[in-house]
Amino acid sequence: MATNTETKLAYEQWKEHCKRVQAITSTGLLAKETPETRDRRVARLRANYAAFCEYYFPHFLTLRDKTTGEVIRTVHNAPFHNAAARKIRSTPDLKAVFMWPRGHAKSTHMDIFVPLWLMFQPKRLINFMVVVGKSEDSAVRLLGDIQAELEHNQRIIADFGRQRASASWQEGEFKAANGVKFLACGRGQSPRGLRDREARPDYIVIDDLDDDELCRNEKRVRDLTDWVKEALFGALDVGRGRFIMVGNLISKNSVLYHVARTKGVFLSKVQAVDNNGLPVWKEKWTKEEAAAYRDFVGYRAWEKEMMNNPIVDGTIFRAEWIRYKRLPAIDKYDMLVCYTDPSFKSTTANDYKACRLWGKIGTELHLIDCFVRQATVGEMVRWLYDLYERTRHNAAVRFFMEANFMQDIIMDEFGTEGKLRGYQLPIMPDKRKKPDKLQRIEAVSPLWERGVVFYNERLRGNADMEAGIEQTLALERGSHMHDDAPDADEGAIWFLQRSTRQENFQPLFAKRPTAKNSW
Repeated sequence: MATNTETKLAYEQWKEHCKRVQAITSTGLLAKETPETRDRRVARLRANYAAFCEYYFPHFLTLRDKTTGEVIRTVHNAPFHNAAARKIRSTPDLKAVFMWPRGHAKSTHMDIFVPLWLMFQPKRLINFMVVVGKSEDSAVRLLGDIQAELEHNQRIIADFGRQRASASWQEGEFKAANGVKFLACGRGQSPRGLRDREARPDYIVIDDLDDDELCRNEKRVRDLTDWVKEALFGALDVGRGRFIMVGNLISKNSVLYHVARTKGVFLSKVQAVDNNGLPVWKEKWTKEEAAAYRDFVGYRAWEKEMMNNPIVDGTIFRAEWIRYKRLPAIDKYDMLVCYTDPSFKSTTANDYKACRLWGKIGTELHLIDCFVRQATVGEMVRWLYDLYERTRHNAAVRFFMEANFMQDIIMDEFGTEGKLRGYQLPIMPDKRKKPDKLQRIEAVSPLWERGVVFYNERLRGNADMEAGIEQTLALERGSHMHDDAPDADEGAIWFLQRSTRQENFQPLFAKRPTAKNSW
């Protein structure tokens, strides 16, 4: 619970926000409009979500200098904002997760812009909105933003009338003049029986429910997921209405992750930049700003907060050891090895299958290409054949697989694919007597720490590459995380290093000593 001082400060900040809303939205309203012109303008704004946001909420869509307060530039909605709004409007009974990066206006759109857009449609599309936060205090603050718009936004008042009702206008629970009710609810509170006379909630938005502390406790996550799916979802009228969860994926042990994977839930997953490093919300920030942000916060924080790709901390590898570089042409390498860890089972629901193409050039080791997926053996085999065909004219890749895996079911797949292509892939068994898997991987981890291992810059952000990095960084003794990629890395590096050891070995020849001078 917030202290009295915190509550007073929050209230003062809210009053300042209200003044700002009133001042900014008053600008430009002095021009005279005929009723017909006004009606046409309002009809256009109701039909066009982006235009609706830009007209009624200019105070949200400007970047200002934090020191001077001067406007730097106007920010427009990103395509994913507008697509989400259209999806929500067109789907009355919607269960959805909007998994967007930090700083990409999740709360602004889902807690303010979208509900007000629905509220002011020609036929009202929202009657009772519930905002759910980590605590009741945080939910009240979230709800306060939409309350400020309804009470002080002069453009809304000019077009739709005064929205502050004479009564029932209190913090955390209020009703607008047109009859729409708003309520704040904290994480884990009982929402059973929520109703406004005969009406139940028809727009529930769950905002940033997860935090790092919660995600470290699997039982708490399970219990809270059950609360969301049972008690909170049950507050709707037998599932009728819009049930929305927003947040960024800070952990796969999270409520957001479990709800997103539930059958029938629509998922909008957005990453801050694309494979070329270009921001998906290009109206807000540049490629250079995104790169500078990533460099400052580091790989792990960037992936969790901005790419919806949380990396679990392990104890063997560190995120700062993951280094990318532009790699040379494949014919420049001293040696190339593709090592495969296929897992024993062939269905997509089981362990990952990992194929890792490594090259040695001088003292450096480069991860050139990779396949890390929960896939069938057939998919894996086809990828290996495709790799062979891409590289065979320019370089000699040696293919290896652990001998224990070269069993009938796997070799049958290689044979079948080979018949289709007219040749058999030259894959060899790894017959080493191996020590403990974790010991082997730990033994090569200093290569990462010393900075001799590099990943292909062209595959930065690639799903296979990121899956392998996640497995590598999560590795620790006693962990139940997948480890197929780092296991395959160790195999490839062992063969590359063995070749180096053999090349560096220089035998010495000398005259055999006689028995006479051997004493």
